[in-house]
Amino acid sequence: MSTILIKNGEIFTGVEHFRGSILVKDGKIEFVSKETLSEDLAEEIIDAKGFPVFPGGIDPHVHMHLPTAAGYSADDFYSASKAALSGGTTTLIDFVTPQKGQSLQEALSERKKEAENALTDFSFHMSLVEWRDSLPDEIKAIKEEEGISSFKVYMAYKDTVGLGDEDLRKVLKAVADAGGMVTVHAEIGDEITALRKKFLAEGKTAPEFHPLSRPDWVEAQAVEKIIDFAREAECPLYIVHVSTEASLKYIIQAQKQNQKLYAETCPQYLLLDDDKYQGRFEETAPFVLSPPLRKKSNNKALWLALNEETIVSLGTDHCPFNRIQKEAGKNDFTKIANGIGGVEHRLTLLYTYGVLEGKLTMNEFVNLVSTNPAKIFGLYPQKGSIAVGSDADLVIWNPDKENTISVNNHVSNSNLEAYEGFETRGAPKYVFLRGQITVENGKLTNHKLKGEFLKRS
Repeated sequence: MSTILIKNGEIFTGVEHFRGSILVKDGKIEFVSKETLSEDLAEEIIDAKGFPVFPGGIDPHVHMHLPTAAGYSADDFYSASKAALSGGTTTLIDFVTPQKGQSLQEALSERKKEAENALTDFSFHMSLVEWRDSLPDEIKAIKEEEGISSFKVYMAYKDTVGLGDEDLRKVLKAVADAGGMVTVHAEIGDEITALRKKFLAEGKTAPEFHPLSRPDWVEAQAVEKIIDFAREAECPLYIVHVSTEASLKYIIQAQKQNQKLYAETCPQYLLLDDDKYQGRFEETAPFVLSPPLRKKSNNKALWLALNEETIVSLGTDHCPFNRIQKEAGKNDFTKIANGIGGVEHRLTLLYTYGVLEGKLTMNEFVNLVSTNPAKIFGLYPQKGSIAVGSDADLVIWNPDKENTISVNNHVSNSNLEAYEGFETRGAPKYVFLRGQITVENGKLTNHKLKGEFLKRS
């Protein structure tokens, strides 16, 4: 592994910006300086003059190789991590979803095997899909022995992985006692089930009824409820994919009361809206995801929430499918494979439509895509940082690179593209993972470097 000197870069962290140099050795950041370092220190020199340099992205919310009734999602860990790297994301946090009755450790072992071909570093949230008396001890063991400190619960999907109120309370208490955090998909499942049944009974089967079956109040009521439950249990809480303005007032209120509460949103809720559900099935089915796309007014509210740090993390909920999998719901919107992609576009979309439009500073950008997820999920300062001793996960960013996103040029395995036609400016010139160049000018250059499973605090 060669020693690399990155010189003259515009270095951005979550709080700093300075022109300087970074010396990379043995996979770590050896030295950071505002001065020009001697080129004799390194075997390879990269002149980053005029280019922003920031920590590799961390996507805290992805679903790779996800089994569904329509088959596995379009991206496995190899293809999705390749897409992630191409867009400047060097660490992924996916999910372990045990079968009912299966131990957490056994489920984790199986999931690690599925992730062995990942090109990024990775960790997992542990989904808790049922309550059993052994769960508190299993939670403690998986945290202490495997470094998994975040535990996912679903308030929807009660017929498969969702939990009722009493089980939610028990899980929150068990995770709090173990020193962990609960992440939550917040939608009132019973209300969704009732609305779906109502629409289907009325012969309303098209994708346009998907968002109507999951209205914004279904999310907002769930957010209010789970915040109350978490407060009672004194459990840290992370609300995934916040999609609507209606949820924000409960989040803001809890944060003002100093409750340990973090909120995440995704690019689709900033940039897409429910107009996508108007049209032919072939045009609308690709945008079936949960929560659904909302009305345009929510886009503006969520951008403001990012700026005000009500929302502190940007994931993608990356879970793309192919067109034929979406077509399984041709006559029943509830059977449309649920999800879209985006792991490779997260940074360039936020840069183009956030930083360049004056909604975010570069420091805020770095916090959202890297530093905050690292801090929230126990990876900092190994990840999400430009500091001596941190992993040399770095992005050298070309601010002038222009692109039009298309299914014809994206890296994902999916033959659908949610951001088709979006014009972007800014993209990685180099991406480093643990000190090795993995991407140069958008192309994967290192197929041998394998991702590592990360234990978290």
